Amino acid sequence: MEIERKWMVNGWPDGLQLLKIHQMDQGYISVHPTVRIRREALVGGDTELILCFKGAAGADGLSRQEIETRIEEELFAKLEALIGRPLIQKERRTYLLPDGHRLEVNCVDEGRPSAFWYAEIEYGTEEEARSWKAEEAGLEGYLQEECTGKPGSSMGEYWLETRGAGQA
Repeated sequence: MEIERKWMVNGWPDGLQLLKIHQMDQGYISVHPTVRIRREALVGGDTELILCFKGAAGADGLSRQEIETRIEEELFAKLEALIGRPLIQKERRTYLLPDGHRLEVNCVDEGRPSAFWYAEIEYGTEEEARSWKAEEAGLEGYLQEECTGKPGSSMGEYWLETRGAGQA
């Protein structure tokens, strides 16, 4: 189960401990239900190739079923060819928050007219997600525009808008 909140942001945050940076490419075989592939290259480390399935989000958008499995390069290449569209490029930086949570900030399709930034935090329970407050982590100025569960704010919707591919 994936339980997370998401915000639209501008740029990387200041004053937080940077834990890691990933360069990623992701594409969608289907948007509803979500079936996607992603290449996650840890800067200075390993690269993982992942096939992911996601169920529909709950009414408040906080949680949904998620299944991720690593795949081999050959299968990734076949699925990428099947998709037949340029994959979304992302840089994700993961920061440690004072309360132990991890803030993942993503720069999506940098240099394209559609480029944007978003941040997300994963939680252990829905109650924890609901009760978490940005001001307690000193991020009230950075995490102002929450888009958790907001229609049109998913990466799948972005894929449809910018690549015009995948099943609606």
